Amino acid sequence: MSQNPIAETIASLMPRAKRELTELVAFQSVADWAQFPKSESEAAANWVADALRVEGFQDVALLDTPDGTQSVYGFLPGPEGAPTVLLYAHYDVQPPLDDAAWISPAFELTERDGRWYGRGSADCKGGFIMHLLALRALKANGGVPVSVKVIVEGSEEQGTGGLQQYAEAHPELLAADTVVIGDAGNFRLGLPTVTATLRGMTLIKVKIDTLGGNLHSGMFGGVAPDALAALIRLLDSLRAADGSTTVDGLASDAVWEGLQYPEADFRADARVLDGVGLIGEDTGTIADRLWARPAVTVLGIDCPSVVGATPSVHASAGALISLRVPPGVDTTAAIKLLEAHLTAHTPWQAKLELEVVGQGQPFQADTSSPAYASMAAAMQVAYPGQEMQVAGMGGSIPLCNTLTQLYPDAEMLLIGLSEPEAQIHAVNESVSPQELERLSVAEALFLVNYAESKRG
Repeated sequence: MSQNPIAETIASLMPRAKRELTELVAFQSVADWAQFPKSESEAAANWVADALRVEGFQDVALLDTPDGTQSVYGFLPGPEGAPTVLLYAHYDVQPPLDDAAWISPAFELTERDGRWYGRGSADCKGGFIMHLLALRALKANGGVPVSVKVIVEGSEEQGTGGLQQYAEAHPELLAADTVVIGDAGNFRLGLPTVTATLRGMTLIKVKIDTLGGNLHSGMFGGVAPDALAALIRLLDSLRAADGSTTVDGLASDAVWEGLQYPEADFRADARVLDGVGLIGEDTGTIADRLWARPAVTVLGIDCPSVVGATPSVHASAGALISLRVPPGVDTTAAIKLLEAHLTAHTPWQAKLELEVVGQGQPFQADTSSPAYASMAAAMQVAYPGQEMQVAGMGGSIPLCNTLTQLYPDAEMLLIGLSEPEAQIHAVNESVSPQELERLSVAEALFLVNYAESKRG
């Protein structure tokens, strides 16, 4: 990267950034108190708050949100008349999953093969460090040209909506001219990308009951309705023969216009085993299926494990289903269609119970806004020779919709460290320090460009 003063400053700050990310990753801040102590999340929140105070932020506060977690807020005033930019990240993380599968401990930042490994290193503790680097570089080179609000969420990975509810109850708190969500990522390592769309989602618990209790499969099997078999048949109704999602009445033929996702790249990123086919191969491009269409996933099934199983016809079985909802589709309407589909396809008049346990609307940004032009110019400097790309993301960030509803005139940009090699939500999550450095430069230059565009 050709050096300019901001880039030079951020390069000099990278050793400090590594030390700070090491400290932040060490907190086992999974916002599920059944898995990890609440004190770990509280300690992480206090670390974030202290970091903001050191940077001169005012009104730093740990916000007690309705879901029992804490989000951290701070305000850094800029020059008189300057626009306000809200910077977002989250300090909570996914659980480590299989500790034994981690090459190095999940909560110890470890450098290996040019990357820094640890849970939350990319998603999204690294995103907070990115914000700090950008602001420090600006302060060292003439000052921060905008007013800055920072909000760092404590339960994003749980989807329990605490920050959304808090923001709705305090609508003035996060008001800004533009919002930078630091929880997305480049389409490919080294390819500067903003994310313009997000799929919404819903989680639905399914429970099927057929009998008063389990029965001997030899004495009753073949006639007695098996709840587990009913569940399997019901779940299968959500997919066509090619594996693509089929929910009665829910459109699944939208087309993605923009950056495409080559199959070879997707197979490598998703670590698809040799010879295994992809879902819906003849129904559209990978980008169509990933960013513009609904996708159902069975997240878990309640049934006996193979070890210890008995020869029984099962009286009850359950599952947790996720439905990703593409932009242009209302999640509430999609939930009604999914519930109607499940009811209609439950076999043998089995007793069906459905419970919606989470939901979020899809998101679509206005890429023609001035903020996007400011970011494009910044990324050209941070990534010499590369043009900013606009991509979709199959995941969900419900807060985006809350902020859009609260502040309809605010511009929204999504950037971040979660490129494919980061393996977020999986074992051996990592961040590229080069990507952290370049995106910090891009964010700093964006703030300069954006302030100038507002003055003009």
